[in-house]
Formats: sequence, structure tokens, C-alpha cells
Amino acid sequence: MIDAVQAVWLAAIQGLTEFLPISSSAHLILMPRLFDWPDQGIAFDVAVHLGTLLAIVGYLRKDLFAIIGGWFSQWGMAGSTSQSKLGWLLIIATIPAIVAGLLISKLAGTTLRDPRVIAVATVVFALLLWWVDHRSKRLRTIDDLTANDAILIGLFQVLALVPGTSRSGITMTAGLMLGLSREAAARFSFLMAVPIIGAAGCLKGVDLLREPELWQPGMFILGVAVAFVTAWVVVALFIRFVERVGMLPFVLYRLALGVALLLLFW
Repeated sequence: MIDAVQAVWLAAIQGLTEFLPISSSAHLILMPRLFDWPDQGIAFDVAVHLGTLLAIVGYLRKDLFAIIGGWFSQWGMAGSTSQSKLGWLLIIATIPAIVAGLLISKLAGTTLRDPRVIAVATVVFALLLWWVDHRSKRLRTIDDLTANDAILIGLFQVLALVPGTSRSGITMTAGLMLGLSREAAARFSFLMAVPIIGAAGCLKGVDLLREPELWQPGMFILGVAVAFVTAWVVVALFIRFVERVGMLPFVLYRLALGVALLLLFW
């Protein structure tokens, strides 16, 4: 069981790192190890996932309502629209990660949580992000995406099952590789987060139902609240400034983190 101070720190880390290309799973795995904290448990994992999910849904609510409305209206008189197409692209992009998650969830939750694996993934995918960001033409918008593009981004998202990869980082890498602008790559990545975080939260919620003794109502509410606030701020700032700032600051942070982990755990 964790206390309130640890809950605030862990929820803040989740909210700060979930949507930045620096890997939230790596930070949540490493924080308890580095500070000798008890494992936060399934209930708290559900709480912080719920907090970040509510934040991204709240921030992108207009986009999401338009996409959902367009997707359902395509079956009526309205027909296919750019919003219904985007809905299909998000569905296509989400399927590979859900299938892979169901197949290798045990591996991802045991062997792949090794700090050395996290360190290598942190460095390797940081360098890939830097190279793609440096070489990408960044001329395409979300409206230019095709079904093949969505499949590729979805396959890249599967790599995020390896802690240290970063779901947002690897999907932005794929988007930039396909020529999307930084803002478009980030926005599509954030839209993809809604179904995948929701699915992950549901799976953890099922595990929680099997172990109800792990339930801590106070820590759960605290985790949701802190993760929600920090994630909302991060998303708002990142989308607003990513075109200007670029990916280099996050690449440098990942390289420093990866090297530090190699020195600590190798």
C-alpha cells in the first residue's frame, strides 16, 4: 500500500509523462524501485489511467464528438465524411495494439519490466524519434492519412508494450515518418490514446475486481485527480508548442535517462 505523498508523486508522473514522448510506464516502474516504495498496486494503476483518460477526452472533446457523430451519421443520409473517415482510421490503428496486448500481456508485465530493457528501449527509440523528426518533411495533415498509414501507426503502437518505448513517442515517430506535421502527428497520437488507454484501464479494472482487498478509495480519488490535472496541462502545452519546440528536448531527456539507468542497473 502507498501513502498520500507517494500517490501524489506517482499520479503526477503518470499525468506528466503519459502524453509526452518519454514513456509513462517506464517512469511508473522505476520510481518505486529508485525510492524503495511499495508497488502502487492495480487499483492505483486504474486510477491514474482513468485520470489521464478523462483529461484527454475532456481536452479533445470537440474532436471526439465530431468523430463519433460523423462515424454514426455515415450510415444515414450524410454518408462518408472526413470525420467518419478519421473514426475508421482510429479503429484500424487501435486493433494491432489490442490484439498484441492480449497475446503478450504476461510477457510485458514481467520480463519486459527489467530496468535494462527499459534503458535500451529509452535510448533506441529516442534516437529513432530524433532521426525521423530531423528528416521528416512534415507537410501532411490528419486529413491526408490513409488506411495503410493507420495500419503502420498501429503496428508501431504495438512496440509501446515494451516499457521505455513510449506509446505517444512511437506513434508520433510513425506519424512523422509518414510526413505528418508535428502538430498533426501529436494530435493523431492523442486521439489514438482514447481507445487504447480505455482498453488498458478496463483490463486492469477486471484484475482489480478479482482482488478487491487492494481497493483504497482515498488513494484512488487522489490518483484520478492529480493525473487528470497534470495530463490536461501537458496536452494543452504540448499541442500548442510542439511545432515550435520540436522533439529534441524530449530526445535529450530520454538519452540522459537511458544512460543513467544503464549505469544504475547494468
